[in-house]
Amino acid sequence: MLTRLPADERRRQLVESALSIAERTGVASVTVRAVAEEAGVSLGVVHYCFESKDELLAAMGEALILQLSESMHEAFGRVRHAPELKGVSGLRELLHIGLSGIWPVIEQTPDRQLLTYEITAQSLRSRGTEGDRAARVSHEQYRLMDAEAIEFLDTCAEMAEVTWTVPVVELARTALAFIDGVVLRWLVDRNSEAVVVMFDDLAQAIADKAVTV
Repeated sequence: MLTRLPADERRRQLVESALSIAERTGVASVTVRAVAEEAGVSLGVVHYCFESKDELLAAMGEALILQLSESMHEAFGRVRHAPELKGVSGLRELLHIGLSGIWPVIEQTPDRQLLTYEITAQSLRSRGTEGDRAARVSHEQYRLMDAEAIEFLDTCAEMAEVTWTVPVVELARTALAFIDGVVLRWLVDRNSEAVVVMFDDLAQAIADKAVTV
């Protein structure tokens, strides 16, 4: 007998089932029938929770965004354990701690990282559709990522007692664009040693944009 779950919990279950399918075989393979089979529910349950496949895909994107934001927040928060690091050299170490904290999560979830790129691309293809919920996914993704990166950079600067010589918004955008490229390249060649070097270079490049107060 199908266990009755609260509507929100059932929707989360179906979204995770859809994400699992998409991780294995791509977004195109996510169908109402496939999700129902993955979750062990009837087609009617999926149709009740999501009026269309587009609504389900939007919910998948929103779930990925939340997971990504939470991972970034946790990784960047590690710098608070190193209050003794001061000055530009200390800033570089703080930046390295935060950036390095992101990497284990990425390295352990390559299929989900690839799926994030796939859903972002699909969202961008939909952005010409007026009022389309799925089309807003990519914008919300980068809005939250920008916010996490800005908070991280401001926290590092405050702890290290330095100030930025360029707007922190520009630094955040540059850093995130760099990380996007690094992760995509890693998905191709899986060269983790190269990633460590590139993250170290990124920490140095960002620290060069700061001066002591």
